[in-house]
Amino acid sequence: MNINDNQGIRDHNGNHESNAAFTLRPLRLPKDYAPLAELLNGHWSEPTSAERLEEDDGKLYETGHTWKDDNGLLGGYDRTRRVAVTNTGEIVGYVWSWRAPWTEPGYLCNTLVVKPAYRGQGVGEALLRHAYGWAEKLGAASLITEVWDDHPEALHFAVRRGFIVERHAYQSMLQLEQVDSRTLELDPQALLSRSGLRLLTLADEPGEESKFKLYDLAAATMKDIPSFLGDVPDFDQWKKWYLEVDGYRSELVFIAAAGDRFVGMTNVLHIEATCGMYHEYTGVDRAYRGKQVALALKLEAIRAGRRIGAHYIRTDNDSMNDPILAINRKLGYEPLRGMYRIVSSMEKVKEALG
Repeated sequence: MNINDNQGIRDHNGNHESNAAFTLRPLRLPKDYAPLAELLNGHWSEPTSAERLEEDDGKLYETGHTWKDDNGLLGGYDRTRRVAVTNTGEIVGYVWSWRAPWTEPGYLCNTLVVKPAYRGQGVGEALLRHAYGWAEKLGAASLITEVWDDHPEALHFAVRRGFIVERHAYQSMLQLEQVDSRTLELDPQALLSRSGLRLLTLADEPGEESKFKLYDLAAATMKDIPSFLGDVPDFDQWKKWYLEVDGYRSELVFIAAAGDRFVGMTNVLHIEATCGMYHEYTGVDRAYRGKQVALALKLEAIRAGRRIGAHYIRTDNDSMNDPILAINRKLGYEPLRGMYRIVSSMEKVKEALG
């Protein structure tokens, strides 16, 4: 949910109490994109913009379509969004609840953010109630979200409303000007050559055929990520959300190839607004793991970052993904704050909301 509020308002009997200082309403687009981007930039690690939010909306399905599978669990896709606005029209809170076609059956994903000055005034609980009510109508079994691990108030808010911590993911960052000289002396192509592999980028071999080969590799390796849930997106959706995104550059998609077959990939996004880079994905075919393929690809990403003048590379890793964490430590990545993935059954949320 990316929950970012600390408490709701209740009367002296413990019952829910509405707050006349704010109201919930649907988004008014495109007018709301700019204030929504401002709100989200106070919470997300990398900046967004009104233009980017509008671009992302253009990639989504126009209308939702959900169903129950053979196990009685919610499938399909749909979404709801609400903002909390003050009497003067200021957007002070936002909730987005959704599921994609590849989301784990029964689950709804959520983002919930409240401006710091308006926390503790019932905004977060009102937004959560909207998400819960929508989820109940769809017949969802569970709500899933994330909270920063350095925001105990947000975690407390969530735990009080039935959520439990399921998994911990870490952020880490490499300052490119401080990379150890011995690391820079390592030759990525030499490392790959030991296993008979060649190093290239998607810019070297552009076209749909190469993207299909990348997709096949991603589809096979995503399932091995400890925190991965649900299904792999189909090719068109994968391309939308992994390649056709802000910061994507084909020359920053690094590939290890065995002949014509792609067996390793690292996709790095260039975040121009912060003069940084985001390590979006690394995957290696099972047959080539333990052969320094991921290390070579990450080294090439570091070299590319330094060439274009980026200040840092940031990444996110699951706490149980020991091989990648070990590589990042070797390269000099420093730990930052992380996120807890938290989940709750609908019954628990209902009980907590009263």
